[in-house]
Amino acid sequence: MKSQTIRRWSTVHTWTSLICTVFLLMLAVTGLPLIFHHKIDHLLGNTPEFKQMPANTPSLSLQQLVLAAEAHRPGEVMQYFGWDDDTPNAVTAIMATTAETEPNASHTFVLDARTGEALEKASANGGFMMIMLRLHTDMYAGPWGMLFLGAMGLLFVAAIVSGVVLYAPFMRRLKFASVRQTKSSRVRWLDLHNLIGVVTLTWALVVGVTGVFNACADLVITAWRNDSLAAMIAPYRDAPPLLSRAPATRLLDIAEAAVPGMEADFIAFPGTRFSSEHHYAVFMKGASHLTSHLLTPVLIDASDLHVTAIVDRPWYMDALLMSQPLHFGDYGGMPMKVLWAVLDVLTIIVLGSGVYLWWVRRRATTLVRVDTSQAQTAR
Repeated sequence: MKSQTIRRWSTVHTWTSLICTVFLLMLAVTGLPLIFHHKIDHLLGNTPEFKQMPANTPSLSLQQLVLAAEAHRPGEVMQYFGWDDDTPNAVTAIMATTAETEPNASHTFVLDARTGEALEKASANGGFMMIMLRLHTDMYAGPWGMLFLGAMGLLFVAAIVSGVVLYAPFMRRLKFASVRQTKSSRVRWLDLHNLIGVVTLTWALVVGVTGVFNACADLVITAWRNDSLAAMIAPYRDAPPLLSRAPATRLLDIAEAAVPGMEADFIAFPGTRFSSEHHYAVFMKGASHLTSHLLTPVLIDASDLHVTAIVDRPWYMDALLMSQPLHFGDYGGMPMKVLWAVLDVLTIIVLGSGVYLWWVRRRATTLVRVDTSQAQTAR
């Protein structure tokens, strides 16, 4: 009975690993540069260079920046404004032909908050890093590609769990971290495969589970829109279309007064999927490393700028917001990124060695069958 159980777990481990390995290798390889995307953008010259100005140079108002963005992309509408702590004088602007345009068809650029000068951000609209990001998130297949990669993530988690089950009886025969150097190449690779797999176990589970959450991002956001956001904008359901909107000048002051102690992360303009046809949505974040990834939306009526709601953040949105930075090691600065990269490389070795071990075993089994068949024929 015990041997049958082990064989079943071995079958689960073999096939879940084989089915997802090619895609996991692609994710591991593309994920490696994404861990250091800020540094790589700088090396490739994709980081906008701002003019040198006195430190006390004041910033333009939000409405002045909106007008500067619209002048830079005439005929398009504003979708989002965002801020990055690493570049304090920059405001990221995202525009498209319509407010509902999906993200991959929008155009991203940077505004100098002091002058309104528009600077192109090549890596956000194409180039090497965008190719890596699209391959890593949806393989250029949109929502279906994201869900497919999420399914591969689930298989990866199943492969990890089944590998742990198989490793337990294996370790009873050997000391931990033993690599039998005097044995065949296949045995040595098996020992290395098991050893590296155990060392990277916790990290692989974390990355696998958070990857599944990230792959379901569109579903999670849709659920949030249909649940929390829909309840907050229900009074506007039968309201006439918004013909004009109030200037965005005071949006940040209004939002900061509504949720003291928090600061703006990004603004969703009316008509986008993170707001409504009648609202600005200012997404506020906390000051600590943890709370800076948990966003609280403040809905502001776009006609007269009064706060209509502070939208509830359900648990599934918290899970998504926490999983995104954890997936790429964005919580602990450069040391954590380096650790993530090392573990990523080790995972590539585990995946590659797993394919090698399966191929060697399959070839050996085929040779035994051929020899047996020839022996029977000779008789």
